[in-house]
Amino acid sequence: MNDKKRILHVDDETDILETVNTILENEGFEVVSVDSGKEALKQIKSNNFDLFILDVMMPDMSGWDLFTRIKKLKSDYKVIILSIIEVSQSRLKELQAHGISDYITKPFHRDDFVKRIKKIILN
Repeated sequence: MNDKKRILHVDDETDILETVNTILENEGFEVVSVDSGKEALKQIKSNNFDLFILDVMMPDMSGWDLFTRIKKLKSDYKVIILSIIEVSQSRLKELQAHGISDYITKPFHRDDFVKRIKKIILN
C-alpha cells in the first residue's frame, strides 16, 4: 500500500514546477505537477490529493479562481498559495479565514518551505 502523501502543484513556470517537484519528492511526497488551472481541475476529478500548492498568477485561471473551485469540491482540502506577491499579516489572516492553509512567497528558502509543507500535510 502506498502511504505517501500526494500533492498537486500548479504553476505556469516550468522551473518552479521542477524545483518544487524535486524538493518535495526528495522529502518523500508524491507530487503531480501541472502548468494550468484547467489541467489541475482534470487531475482533481480523477485523483485524490492531500495538499494543493497553487500559484496566483497564471494565464488560463488565477490561483484564486482555482482555490474557489477546489473549495466547492471539498471544503476541507488543504491549500497553500505560492506566489511572488507578498501579503500583509492581516491579509494572510483573512485568507486563512477563507480556508487557505498557508501563503508562501517566492523566492522561498528550501528548509522553511519544507517545514511549512510538512506542518500542514502531516497534521
